Amino acid sequence: MDTNTIHRVYFLGIGGIGMSALARYFHHLGKEVAGYDKTETPLTRELEDMGIFVSYEDKQDAIPPSYQNSKNTLVVYTPAVPDEHTGMRFFREGDFTMYKRAKVLGLITRDTYCFAVAGTHGKTTTSCILAHLLNESETPITAFLGGISEDFNSNFLMKGPDYTVVEADEFDRSFLHLSPDIACITSMDADHLDIYGDHDQLKQSFREFAARLKSGGTLFVKKGLPISGLTYGIEDNADYCALNVKVDNGAYVFDLKTPETNLRGIRFNKPGRHNLLNGVAAISMALKAGSKPDKLAQAMESFKGVQRRFSYAIKQEQFVFIDDYAHHPTEINAVYDAVKEMHPNMKTMVVFQPHLYSRTRDFGDAFARSLEKFDCVLLLDIYPAREKPIPGITAEWLLEKIKNPNKKRINKEEISQEIMAYSPEVFITLGAGDIGLEINGLKKELAHAI
Repeated sequence: MDTNTIHRVYFLGIGGIGMSALARYFHHLGKEVAGYDKTETPLTRELEDMGIFVSYEDKQDAIPPSYQNSKNTLVVYTPAVPDEHTGMRFFREGDFTMYKRAKVLGLITRDTYCFAVAGTHGKTTTSCILAHLLNESETPITAFLGGISEDFNSNFLMKGPDYTVVEADEFDRSFLHLSPDIACITSMDADHLDIYGDHDQLKQSFREFAARLKSGGTLFVKKGLPISGLTYGIEDNADYCALNVKVDNGAYVFDLKTPETNLRGIRFNKPGRHNLLNGVAAISMALKAGSKPDKLAQAMESFKGVQRRFSYAIKQEQFVFIDDYAHHPTEINAVYDAVKEMHPNMKTMVVFQPHLYSRTRDFGDAFARSLEKFDCVLLLDIYPAREKPIPGITAEWLLEKIKNPNKKRINKEEISQEIMAYSPEVFITLGAGDIGLEINGLKKELAHAI
């Protein structure tokens, strides 16, 4: 994409995690950037603080006049914005150049040395670890991340134009716009069945993504996935394999066996075997690209994490508050296992906000089995995101499936009082909706109460 011909970029859905990273990119290039989003959030406020205009009104006159001229204006949109949206209709009828976010990302990264991380779970953490490793190895990267890296305090990093790190999103087949040099597939569990119809179609899309590797490119896959590539894993005889894994003072210590070498005594500070697996994937990709092993080992230990990925809001001996983005049964199981490994024999309470009516419907029984393992389960109403309600699919419907006597549907305003009443030793918030906006308030309330 010739950015020299673009003077202005308008984003429909600018507050999305992927969209805001692209907005930062064009702003960094010196382009005029503005956009619309339905709701004000910390992300949109950060964009406004950078000088980017954000409108929260669905009307044409909320679009700045300079962006109503189709010449030299690019409009970037996300499928989350409906076709009947006023701005969407205005730009389409005005014959503007309009690209989906995924296409823009593909055009930006096409002529770079591109690292792409795909998977139904783990891609955000893996891509953030990879970006941190490459940055610490002094690789001049531009990174577009699907979460807020605690190392960069951002979902975007620009240190140079020649290397890119991207999260390859399977939703809406977005990752088929990418052409990576090194790619990774972390998982291929059933998800987004509203898009794909069935699991086989989803798996086929991952095979199509793998086929988009540049000539001479390398694909890494988690050991056991039904797709060919270099494998990575934990104590499972993978090509890149973590061995002798121990937990030392809340951190993992492990050796890494690769086809070329063995690295010993690597420390990694993020809890959960799923996070360790993501770390193994990231260091494997960086090694394959030629980064120095000793620098990578140091960078693994210094990785801080990703906001809302097993993030400790409070960590005390008698009380722990963990927040996680988990919105699929497999992810909830991974959080549960990590809690039990790092905080054994402690009484747990989870509050979960289901994300999407279709996902709740498709995985209702699996959600129930994963949630009921916690000692107490609180359910919030389903976060709709882009969807209209589905008759009969509600939080109460899901609650009935959960076989746990300590279960309840609540509103957000009731979370604190439920915590005080139950007195858990480990409290966990889960979900991909707006539950993340509650964390700071809960942290303050609980800090005063415990």
